[in-house]
Amino acid sequence: MRIEAPLQYLESRTFDEINVGDCSSLVRTLRPEDIQLFAVMSGDVNPAIVDPEFAHSGMFREVIAHGMWSASLISTTLGTQFPGPGTILIDQSLHFSRPVTIGDTITITVTVKQKFDHNHHIIFDCSCTNQDNLQVVYGTAEVLPPTEKIKTKRIDLPEITIADKYARLQALVARAKGLPPIDMAVVHPCDRESLRGALIAAEAGLIDPILIGPEAKIRAVAEENGFDLKTHRIVNVKHSHESAAMAVTLIRNGDAEALMKGSLHTDELMAEVVSRAAGLRTARRISHVFLMDVPTYPRPILITDAAINIAPTLEEKVDIIQNAIDLAHVIGIPEPKVAILSAVETVNPKIQSTLDAAALCKMADRGQIKGGLLDGPLAFDNAVSFVAAKTKGIKSAVAGHAEILVVPDLESGNMVAKQLEYLANALTAGIVLGAKVPIVLTSRADTAETRTASCVIAALIAHANRAKLASAE
Repeated sequence: MRIEAPLQYLESRTFDEINVGDCSSLVRTLRPEDIQLFAVMSGDVNPAIVDPEFAHSGMFREVIAHGMWSASLISTTLGTQFPGPGTILIDQSLHFSRPVTIGDTITITVTVKQKFDHNHHIIFDCSCTNQDNLQVVYGTAEVLPPTEKIKTKRIDLPEITIADKYARLQALVARAKGLPPIDMAVVHPCDRESLRGALIAAEAGLIDPILIGPEAKIRAVAEENGFDLKTHRIVNVKHSHESAAMAVTLIRNGDAEALMKGSLHTDELMAEVVSRAAGLRTARRISHVFLMDVPTYPRPILITDAAINIAPTLEEKVDIIQNAIDLAHVIGIPEPKVAILSAVETVNPKIQSTLDAAALCKMADRGQIKGGLLDGPLAFDNAVSFVAAKTKGIKSAVAGHAEILVVPDLESGNMVAKQLEYLANALTAGIVLGAKVPIVLTSRADTAETRTASCVIAALIAHANRAKLASAE
């Protein structure tokens, strides 16, 4: 719940200090996080409240707060403001007039109605009204105020982060809302997660999957897990290597406009993609980007390259950065802030990554890298923390606000990305850029949700490619 400008101290009023007609008010605005926190705390996961799709089909046609969320604010007012600390709630009677929806601002008012000298109880009229001055909850509360005056310092509560990966996935999927599905060649989906990821993406309207692999094996996985393949195309081949070759052939023939890696090794797929004779190369260096939504970071962050280029040269880093900048444009970041990472934030001739960073920044100044704002070398903390950058005296539009992290090599990038995914509960999407089509390249250990998130990015890129082709014609 939002606590706006709290007083440093809480101070109570005793029975003798309170008169009939005295009142106090509190104001709160309902946020989505309040509903989630209340559901977690109470265990009330009524789908009419916590499931947006279910809620939109219900009586109110939108997500509403738990009724007791509003009622709890009455208790907050009584216990922290009036009478204040030490107040004991004896009895309460409430009537719920109308729902509270996300964004509603509720004013809670408690007014002294009656005092009882024999037991020092007080009855309050309680009212909760919304921003339109319409009553949402009203009733009475009987309390026992403190017998002695209490003044105590307000306790600072810990910050709480809602790490709802499913909600963040739905928000990402919404980026592709209204776009027709793209034809995607799914290479060797012969385990549960790779097949499930393709089917979830299809159900979300992101892709029209072409399942390439041994048909008997694909159907066996589907049957074992209860997946329905009736509406999906299957291209029957003998093994994983043939699956990769067939997928590239479909792309070259114009039968698909994106690839998705299934349960085969990355090297096996990429060998076909980069084949000079019949692959999907362009003039641009092929590279990989992890797009990550980290609950503790205020903006999406792109990490490159953590999967394809092992120890990229300066020339290769130019393409790696340009690929990432182009992706940032596709997902709605007009001028991404690019942090070129190293172990330190100063140029050191003994550390090659700092020399590369300095050169890359100057290349951007000269227009050799376009569309982004580059700075480096920057250590990881300076790139993502404005406080860390300020402490070290770094003045930069990128430091503390990075949207693209360019890592020195594959090892460091892979470690950073996996740490964010497994220790910070980041929602992760993986995409290969620089080829003729986007390639969803995920780990065999990745979940179907990660694969679905990657399909969103692939769909956005494919539609951007269509738009470029149309404008060129």
